[in-house]
Parts: sequence; C-alpha cells; structure tokens
Amino acid sequence: MNAVFFDVDGTLFDTRADLAEAVNHTRRDLHLPELTQDEVIANVGQGSHYLMEHCIPESPMPFDELWTSYSAHYAEHCCERLTMYPGVLSTLTELRDRGWKLGVNTNKPNFAVKQILERFGLVRFFGNAVVAGGDGIALKPDPQSIRECAARMGGHRLSSHDWMVGDAWNDMQCASNAGVKGAFCTFGFGSLKESRFTVKINRFDELLRHLKAED
Repeated sequence: MNAVFFDVDGTLFDTRADLAEAVNHTRRDLHLPELTQDEVIANVGQGSHYLMEHCIPESPMPFDELWTSYSAHYAEHCCERLTMYPGVLSTLTELRDRGWKLGVNTNKPNFAVKQILERFGLVRFFGNAVVAGGDGIALKPDPQSIRECAARMGGHRLSSHDWMVGDAWNDMQCASNAGVKGAFCTFGFGSLKESRFTVKINRFDELLRHLKAED
C-alpha cells in the first residue's frame, strides 16, 4: 500500500487572508504599519518562526513574547477566511477508497493545522498521520518530517512509489531528500525556486491521474 503526503498552505487550502491578518494584527499591537498580503505570503512556508522573523524584524518585543502574541491572534482567526481548494474533498475520498495511506506534512504550526482539519472535516482522512510545526521534528525540507509522518501511519515504510504534494520548493526538496515523488501545485502561492519535481498539477484533482499508475 502506497502513501501520499500533503502540505496545507497553498495545497489543501488558500490561507493567505488569515495569515496576513494575523501578522498585521500583531504589527498593529506594536504600532507598526501593516504589510501587504503579498509581503506576508512571500515569507510563508518555512515555519511561523521564520514568518515572524521576516515579517516583524523591527519588533521591540522579545521573540518569545512576539511568538505568543502572533499565535494567539492566529489561533483565534485561522479559520475565518480560508477556503479549501476545489477538488480536495473528492480527491481525498477517492484516494482513500483506492487504498492510499494519506498524511499531512506541513511546517504550519500544529495548533492551526488541528483547528483547520477539524473545522473542514478532514481528520477522518489523516488520523494520526499529521506532522506540523511545533511537533519537535525538523521542518521541511528535512526528510525527518515525512519519515515521521509515515511512521504515524502505522509504520509505513517510504518507497519511490509514495508522493509528496505541495506548492513550494521545500515540499519538492523534502520529497527528493526522502526518495519519494513530488507533485508541485501550480495553483498554490509558494515558490518553486530551483527545486525539482516529478509532475506539476494545475488543479488538485489532477493528482488522481498521476497516482493511478501507482495503485
């Protein structure tokens, strides 16, 4: 039985509005001018500590306090304006019915991932196979994250028939580092940079066609 691992931001969900609002709420608390959504999103994908360091570098607040402030804002508002990408629910359902093991491998903070998956009813697809920021595991592109996610599937052993699906360079680099295939989501908002991928998908449900050969 093969497995497929999914990023969250820019892959399962369009989370840009809520991420930008949480950052700007924190900046307003510090009496700092707001950033544009594009300025915030340019720093998404490498974990929330990276996001804070690059979106609020002028903070007079110690980093631990800054992180606590941002986390509180995002925990309160992370499900307000995000949208699930078209085809996600039907694709996950078909993959599950075809016998694929499904997991989430994201650098997004675990408290937000938990809320979002529960809010949209996706927990049933992933169970315990969710690895996120704050779990004490090296973030993508480190392959430890995907290996841990596989272990949470009941001891799944990674193979070249498994897939990592994401919209950013660190997703594709993680796939390469772990020896699995990479499906790059062109509809997301991450940056590919120089990373390599196996396939590009322009819609989420295109994934079904590429994974069919692995059934």
